[in-house]
Amino acid sequence: MNRRKQNYPLIEGLKITTLAAEGKAMGKWNDQVVFVPMTVPGDVVDVQIRNKRRRFMEGTVVRYVERSPLRVEPFCAHFGVCGGCKWQNLPYEEQLRFKTEQVRDQLVRIGKLELPEVRPCLPSKQTQFYRNKLEFTFAPRRWMTYDEIAGGEAIEPGPALGFHIPNLFDKVLDIERCWLQPEPSNALRNEIKRFAVEQGYSFHNIREHQGLMRNLIIRTASTGEVMAIIVFGEEDPDRITTMMEHVADRFPEITSLFYVVNTKWNDSLGDLTPVLFRGKDHILEEMEGLHFKVGPKSFYQTNSKQAYELYKVARDFAALTGDEILYDLYTGTGTIANFCAARCRKVVGIEYVPEAIEDARVNSALNGIGNTTFYAGDMKAVLDDAFIAANGRPDVIILDPPRAGVDQPVLEVILRAAPRRIVYVSCNPATQARDLALLASDYRVDAVQPVDMFPHTHHVENVVRLLRK
Repeated sequence: MNRRKQNYPLIEGLKITTLAAEGKAMGKWNDQVVFVPMTVPGDVVDVQIRNKRRRFMEGTVVRYVERSPLRVEPFCAHFGVCGGCKWQNLPYEEQLRFKTEQVRDQLVRIGKLELPEVRPCLPSKQTQFYRNKLEFTFAPRRWMTYDEIAGGEAIEPGPALGFHIPNLFDKVLDIERCWLQPEPSNALRNEIKRFAVEQGYSFHNIREHQGLMRNLIIRTASTGEVMAIIVFGEEDPDRITTMMEHVADRFPEITSLFYVVNTKWNDSLGDLTPVLFRGKDHILEEMEGLHFKVGPKSFYQTNSKQAYELYKVARDFAALTGDEILYDLYTGTGTIANFCAARCRKVVGIEYVPEAIEDARVNSALNGIGNTTFYAGDMKAVLDDAFIAANGRPDVIILDPPRAGVDQPVLEVILRAAPRRIVYVSCNPATQARDLALLASDYRVDAVQPVDMFPHTHHVENVVRLLRK
């Protein structure tokens, strides 16, 4: 199985020339592309090749011959190990520039589209502590870093509460301080771990499927409200109550405190019922005077403040005058639908997840919005010609699909509905480009606005406005 990996070359003096997909960077050696993580354009490095394919190779840095003048010092002690925030070593302006180029390249290369000038990627005002939700995993033994192992010292690999190591589902890096979520996130995580160790609670072993402490989910709203959900892997009422009472007493600022008992092999909570231990059953997000209830299983954009900027772009692109019928497809919990409702005659939202549609209806009622209608079901099954005849032909459609994009039958219905404008919000410009190519027979791209929702990562949201030809 080790098939001659020892013969993979060591490339000396490789010049890193550009950023690449998935947060990597690349250079060329003998006309072959070499992908090297954790490098930036301008680095000159010696690279040990770990993986060879016909068209490219992948490797890791063994020595920096010359460091790029673009480099900045990463601010997180876990940089390069946990797998997140891979661009901390790159100035934020360069991150934004590459995300703009990435969007332009994929729309042209994959979609073969004629584009107006792509607007510069909209920066996030917060580049640290911007996430409103994080999920952490317990493990009986923490991941030992390569530096610790190379040091040769006797280090006890105690339990962990943190993030999975990339591509290693059973390995968890213990996190001391994460720069993604505001307090009390770090304090809460560290105290729960400390108390669990003090009380002798077992940490969940994913391979053996045993152990009490399994997951921790923390949500922090832009309103200052906090939700914590502790997931236990075993039914142990006494110990569960002891932990929950300790957390409630130590962190009275928690607005909504839940626990879940998950004895399944997978971590999904979709089919489980969270138990409210203390506080109310939701937290509130706020946007332009509108309030949105977020429950333990609700979806809400992970960067609250930048979500507002994203939705403003989508609403501006929709160019609503007050008399339109707007379809919000893949509406989720109806955030965009409710955000746009005051500027159109009627909003029709469709979403696959029934619980999300219930949240959407609740949010309309909470804000006194009476011109929204929401439907739950598979988009391909719900959206057809009869549905459009019953609900009215849309003047404007907003699309905000999952990463896989829009199914072709849905695009065909949209083409027959022939709205004047389509606003396509995407977290994956590659599938967006594919879908736009299928709409290009009847629509032209009028505006393109990338939006940075996740600073220090390669991920980018993109909003495109299509006008009927």
